[in-house]
Amino acid sequence: MASEKPLWRQRGIIYQIYPRSYQDSNGDGIGDLRGIAQRLDYLRWLGVDAIWLSPIYPSPMADFGYDVSDYTGVHPMFGDVAALDALVQDAHARDLKVLLDWVPNHTSDQHPWFVESRSSRDNPKRDWYIWRDPAPNGGPPNNWLSVFGGSAWTYEPRTRQYYYHAFLPEQPDLNWRNPDVQQAMLNTLRFWLDRGIDGFRVDVMWHLIKDELLRDNPPNPQPEPGNPYTALLPVFTTDRPEVHRLVGMMRQMLDEYPERVLIGEIYLPVERLVAYYGAEAPGAHLPFNFQLVTEPWNARGIAAYIERYESLLPPGGWPNWVLGNHDRPRIASRVGAAQARVGAILLLTLRGTPTMYYGDEIGMHDVPIPPDRERDPVAHTRPGHGRDPERTPMQWDAGPHAGFTTGEPWLPIADDYRAVNVAVEREAPDSMLALYHRLIALRQAEPALEAGAYTPVAARGDVLAYLRTAGERRFLIVLNLGHEPAALDLPDAGMHGRVAVATHRQREDTAISGRIELRGDEGIVARLE
Repeated sequence: MASEKPLWRQRGIIYQIYPRSYQDSNGDGIGDLRGIAQRLDYLRWLGVDAIWLSPIYPSPMADFGYDVSDYTGVHPMFGDVAALDALVQDAHARDLKVLLDWVPNHTSDQHPWFVESRSSRDNPKRDWYIWRDPAPNGGPPNNWLSVFGGSAWTYEPRTRQYYYHAFLPEQPDLNWRNPDVQQAMLNTLRFWLDRGIDGFRVDVMWHLIKDELLRDNPPNPQPEPGNPYTALLPVFTTDRPEVHRLVGMMRQMLDEYPERVLIGEIYLPVERLVAYYGAEAPGAHLPFNFQLVTEPWNARGIAAYIERYESLLPPGGWPNWVLGNHDRPRIASRVGAAQARVGAILLLTLRGTPTMYYGDEIGMHDVPIPPDRERDPVAHTRPGHGRDPERTPMQWDAGPHAGFTTGEPWLPIADDYRAVNVAVEREAPDSMLALYHRLIALRQAEPALEAGAYTPVAARGDVLAYLRTAGERRFLIVLNLGHEPAALDLPDAGMHGRVAVATHRQREDTAISGRIELRGDEGIVARLE
């Protein structure tokens, strides 16, 4: 029996846009929805299937939109709901899906719900957040820590209680044990689904439920140097068993609409990550797999991660891969420009849904931010760990401000933007953008690469190799994750073919058989005959 055709969320490519930094349409130096709409033809040319927008809701911007004051609106700096509706319509006309970031763990302290909640102990919305009496010594109720530094509890003098915030004090956590909170938040999902939004990336999904008894978190025997949050193991504040029922409720709502996707942001070991696919009931379609972001860039280690991930996927669970996002240094800065090309092949040929981060396709790197230009609150609570460097404006051309804005950009532009930009790289066949374009076109033309089977190929040292197959179509991917030359002896003497795409374009359309010699920082995708 023929297998069912894969859904768009399985075969497609998701492209993350940080709206403040993609395209400014009105000269205020901040990207907006009209700007994104102006670049849809580029995204269609590139070949991605869906765009995911980091938060665009009304917000005081204490954490740049991850402190939401209205879940059913649009911040004026980005436009309005009509502008978002128009963007969705324009995207759909180009066969592009639109996904929103959804931030259910916490609101802004200026959200009307929290304003009511903090007003008095007997307010009807008091229990919509997590309030507790001080400890006997007058201090916080327990030892829970904020991800952004310090205690996770802030004292409210008017009502003489503390409220819990996993992140900034301006981001109080909702009490997801309260059925009224559950219903109110699910209603915000429905609001956007009814307007044609194709799915959601759920912020910090694994944080949603906290221990009902407020037990202290235990000490961490191996804390991360320079990160006070890791002094404790967050066993009572994250990844609680009850969270899966909430994820199931979200999934049930999305399943009422055709082909919607639920993506979970989950930084957990792969053994725990896969639980978010759901067990007794369906969970997230794609619990984000960050192994290529968080683990060392090492061929043997990555080969082991892939094999373990594939072996742990539940029946029906579809894999996914991520190279970068708005919270982590860019791939070109983590592994270097040459290895970032190898990473492009890895991301777009592994089995599963790839998510690209805007600008990675042209080789953007982290931009040093002068202290007086730092905007990220983390830069102030944990100096040296701010996330501004990976959030700088998209580099479109060699004109003023890289074509991003006619005003003063909210963050500095990279100093190499005159060479590293879309306009220049579209005309340069050896550029990073040209490599991404060829890879995406090949992937879309070949079911083996879109949704075919994955089989590891034995390799040594810095070489990573695997097969992707569908029916009689077979592709061999060989990647040198090191800087020195390396080789792969093919296990099957009859295995031969021609290179379809390579990091070094002159290698394309050359024959391979027997033994494959690779330069340092070289990767190939070969069509086997």
